[in-house]
Amino acid sequence: MALVQSKKGTGAASSRPLFVVSLALFDKEGRVLLCQRPEGKQLAGKWEFPGGKVEEGEHPTEALVREIKEELSLSLSASKLRAASFVCTKDILMLLYFCKEWEGKIIPTEQQEIVWSFPERFKDFSMPEADILLCQQVWYNNDSI
Repeated sequence: MALVQSKKGTGAASSRPLFVVSLALFDKEGRVLLCQRPEGKQLAGKWEFPGGKVEEGEHPTEALVREIKEELSLSLSASKLRAASFVCTKDILMLLYFCKEWEGKIIPTEQQEIVWSFPERFKDFSMPEADILLCQQVWYNNDSI
């Protein structure tokens, strides 16, 4: 697993970064699912890897399985998740997992837009800083899943 650190995150933080998990969900063609943050949420309109907050006492893979079920109505098996990378900024610690297997049909429960994109096209999407930092890991490591 590779560490990606933001230049902005090198100073002393006044509070703990938010602990989140994210998913690079690959289809059979090698495309990755991206979700657009809905209106009314922080960073609305930005595209991101799906995922969310890790609750106190929750294992990161449990959190990711829960978040994907809540946001996209998909069932994931924690055993099928592969830890790929992480990024740490002054505000966020984000773990990225890769997955190629899931059950169910994608139903965005937060009315967010979704798109399947090849990793080389990620540059066409406006993304939050942490997701941008992880894009390179998806690009270079997607053949190994």
